[in-house]
Amino acid sequence: MHLHILGICGTFMGGLAAIARAAGHTVTGCDANVYPPMSDQLRALGIALTEGWDAGQIGLDPDVFVVGNVVTRGNPLMEAILDRGLVYTSGPQWLADNVLKDKWVLAVAGTHGKTTTSAMLAWILEDAGLSPCFLVGGLPQNFGISARLTDSPFFVIEADEYDTAFFDKRSKFVHYHPRTLILNNLEYDHADIFPDLAAIETQFHHLVRTVPGNGLIVANGTDANLDRVFERGLWTPVERFGGANPNGRAEGAAGWSAGEVDADGHFDVFFDGAPQGRVKWALIGEHNRMNALAAIAAARHAGVPAAVAIDALSRFENVKRRMEIRGAVHGITVYDDFAHHPTAIATTVEGLRAKVGRARILAVLEPRSNTMKLGVMKAALPDSLADADLVYCYGANLGWDATEALAPLGDKAKVFDKLDKLVSQMVADARAGDHVLMMSNGGFGGIHARLLDALHRHYHEEIV
Repeated sequence: MHLHILGICGTFMGGLAAIARAAGHTVTGCDANVYPPMSDQLRALGIALTEGWDAGQIGLDPDVFVVGNVVTRGNPLMEAILDRGLVYTSGPQWLADNVLKDKWVLAVAGTHGKTTTSAMLAWILEDAGLSPCFLVGGLPQNFGISARLTDSPFFVIEADEYDTAFFDKRSKFVHYHPRTLILNNLEYDHADIFPDLAAIETQFHHLVRTVPGNGLIVANGTDANLDRVFERGLWTPVERFGGANPNGRAEGAAGWSAGEVDADGHFDVFFDGAPQGRVKWALIGEHNRMNALAAIAAARHAGVPAAVAIDALSRFENVKRRMEIRGAVHGITVYDDFAHHPTAIATTVEGLRAKVGRARILAVLEPRSNTMKLGVMKAALPDSLADADLVYCYGANLGWDATEALAPLGDKAKVFDKLDKLVSQMVADARAGDHVLMMSNGGFGGIHARLLDALHRHYHEEIV
């Protein structure tokens, strides 16, 4: 089969391209911007790429056009496909029909933690010798790739609630038909496509309806929004994680729970109050402990004993751009993190605070997601950043006043519309022992390298 993929340079569609190529299909693709590293990765797989949406691409005569959700009506290539009545489908639908139908799908859904938990789960299965297929919306550092196809019956997939395509407004995840489903959490997000939380809950309800009775749902036991989803219908056994018994002790809690964390970030794991082992790793934050519990539970459903999963996590390397240290100069450490929703920002800052104690945290935010650009969450930003010592916001191209939104933080918050000025101010403010936390769901204009280079020039010290 020859697939021509529209929007091939997105994380999901690029991963799908790699999987289709591994399955023996001919794959070509196009996108508005074709540039490294994704372009290099795809071309290395023998995938020919075209920049732009020229209607002449129909001359490639593929068996099917696979359309990403970046494509809208009015796109010249899409209009030519429609006018000529050519065969097209969405990425999730193609994947479901051609790959997932023969697999035991382990899907990871939720507002936060999908990528990290998917990477944990894939790594646990890999470490246990099961060689899983996977498609993850990031780069798990244990694998160095975001997607792969193997002979394994197991397929781990990050199950995104964003819409599928311009012709299919259902969430991507309803196509995957998981046997094992993780529901990490549920909050309002994606304000560009969902009018309110209830609309997202409806999509999660649709997902729950696809899980078979002999499957398993692994659900956050502390999330009232997920409870409301289950009240609308539940046909599958549920194992909950993250709870504690009334006296606050994990040892007596139902489902999967984490004991007290020590200074090294290690913690015991319990199932229905019975000890399962101790996670020994370098990750930080309560959110990562919750992700770990979910991954352990899901792996157990696929046949991996909890003790084996716990041991595997001691060798887990996080996804790139999840509290990733980009370098240090003069004792000033620069981190890169994908956090862009107020809840994720808060948990990321909290996790770093637990790691660095009383050292200064300089938080740098680019409100870049569609939800953040709309200003829907702006009122929650001050609280999410309250634990940082200084806050810098890149406020260019926003439809709302970042200075006004961050005013409750007082003098510790500064807003810039030029990256160069933001970097210069951080160089002036930062001192030895500081931790600079960059948060964005995009490239942030290469600010990490810019800051490290500027610190290098200022202090005449090497980047380490």
